[in-house]
Amino acid sequence: MPLPPSPPAADRPVSSFAIDVPESLLARARAGEDAAFEQIYRRFERPVFNLAVRIAGDRDEATEVLQETMLKVLTRIGDFRGHRDGSGTPFWGWLRQIAVNEALMRLRNRRRHEHADSEDEHLADDRAPPPPAAADAAALGRALAQLPEATRSVLWLYHAEGYTHEEIAALMQRSISFSKSQLARGSRRLRQLLEPEQAHA
Repeated sequence: MPLPPSPPAADRPVSSFAIDVPESLLARARAGEDAAFEQIYRRFERPVFNLAVRIAGDRDEATEVLQETMLKVLTRIGDFRGHRDGSGTPFWGWLRQIAVNEALMRLRNRRRHEHADSEDEHLADDRAPPPPAAADAAALGRALAQLPEATRSVLWLYHAEGYTHEEIAALMQRSISFSKSQLARGSRRLRQLLEPEQAHA
């Protein structure tokens, strides 16, 4: 998915998880109807897997994230009360939170003994758009795969899922400056990786 320039907060990108789920379908799933949960699974299988691949960087691990996410959704769906009055978290936002938490938990477990990157790096302008080659999803995927896991996670959560730096910091249990520095570093590195692809396009 192309990484757009950072827009104002009101114009943050629409998450790939932003899928409408009828309340009647949720009610059937809460009641334990297998067919209803299967429909929910099919609606969210791709966005969960894609997010997990971008964060985990590994398809096998992304498959495990998908399975664990959907298992948690199945066992906790009775806890989701929805936003019938127009307020609160939509179902897709609730499910996305479970997926992000699961993917980041695996990332933390894998890297818990490694030293954190320095947070005092000069911050570049994270509003600068990536080069045109970013329109090539395959090239973007290859470039993202070469970034450190934490950097790739911040880029994806910020640009593709529309999380703010404050939200990313909370999710990753890091500081806001860490999120900003990783975004700046990742944006610069991504442009460097994509420019050769652009030159040979």
